Amino acid sequence: MDTEAQPTERDRSSRPQGSETSDPKEPEGRSRFALVSRITDWLPGGRITLTFLVCLLFLLVLNTFVVQPFQIPSGSMESGLRIGDRVLVNKLAYRFGAEPRRGDVVVFDGTGYFGDADYIKRVVGVGGDHVVCCDEEGRVRVNGRPVDESTFLYPGDSPSTVPFDLAVPDGTLFVLGDHRSDSSDSRDHLGSPGGGMIPVGEVIGRADWIVWPTAHWTRLQRPGAYARVPAPDGAHG
Repeated sequence: MDTEAQPTERDRSSRPQGSETSDPKEPEGRSRFALVSRITDWLPGGRITLTFLVCLLFLLVLNTFVVQPFQIPSGSMESGLRIGDRVLVNKLAYRFGAEPRRGDVVVFDGTGYFGDADYIKRVVGVGGDHVVCCDEEGRVRVNGRPVDESTFLYPGDSPSTVPFDLAVPDGTLFVLGDHRSDSSDSRDHLGSPGGGMIPVGEVIGRADWIVWPTAHWTRLQRPGAYARVPAPDGAHG
């Protein structure tokens, strides 16, 4: 006996005519842009204004959380960074567990340490480092290793005319300008609150690119001289 269900006449006639060709999703598809249409109808300028506002919001988010332009205000980082140059500061460089490294050029908030402004300097010592200047040959030493600063130090400048011998506390940075004779940096604030050190938490980001003027466009690289500096453990032994 055949037990397969057979459609009855009522089954065949109960389906509304034309249901095979209807598209119930079509009204939903048309309504996807209804909100956008209402907004553009309300805004003066319509879609052009909306596009402008979206781009503005994107730039605001980008500037707040990702990258920020910074204009070089002085000659303290010459000759690599000149007055009026604009650099892009990578604000994510130290946000996911990474920390500033020796040789990085960083922008930081100097309020309470250097002055009520943002500053741009090069990291010379990180937490735990023993930094000394100058040795018998006039060089900066970090954890006992001399650092060849000739590739970025301003021509004619000495590493420092101010002698120092210090340990960098954990969570802070010892920073110097590349144009040492024209830079107010950690050396000038050794007797100030914080001992001239900048807390890592005050770092806004790492300067990665010179973007203006276009003739100066270049990527800022970490000097290889710092790669040979040993870890601070045992530096005093």
